[in-house]
Amino acid sequence: MSHDDSPRLIPTGKCWCGCDRDTSLGSFFTRGHDKMAEAAILALKYEGSVARLLDEHGFGPHNSLKETALRARVWEQCPHCNYAGAPASIRNHIGKDHKDEEK
Repeated sequence: MSHDDSPRLIPTGKCWCGCDRDTSLGSFFTRGHDKMAEAAILALKYEGSVARLLDEHGFGPHNSLKETALRARVWEQCPHCNYAGAPASIRNHIGKDHKDEEK
């Protein structure tokens, strides 16, 4: 499924990691539990390996995840260097690493 036809996920008020804790309004996870869920799914489905995760989805040295994310416009390229990431990440990166160039 692409982003355009994915069903909308609705927070339920309970943490999606399975801990059964209440979440804040509009949140899927309690603080830090999204990372615990990521680690668990990596362990369960991909032998705890990000490389295995990428390979299972067709990415690696033969098919750049970065370039695919940029082409899909879910990531942006820093206008000052080769860094790429989500729009908020780019803003943080520019403010930290290129603040003199933004003047």
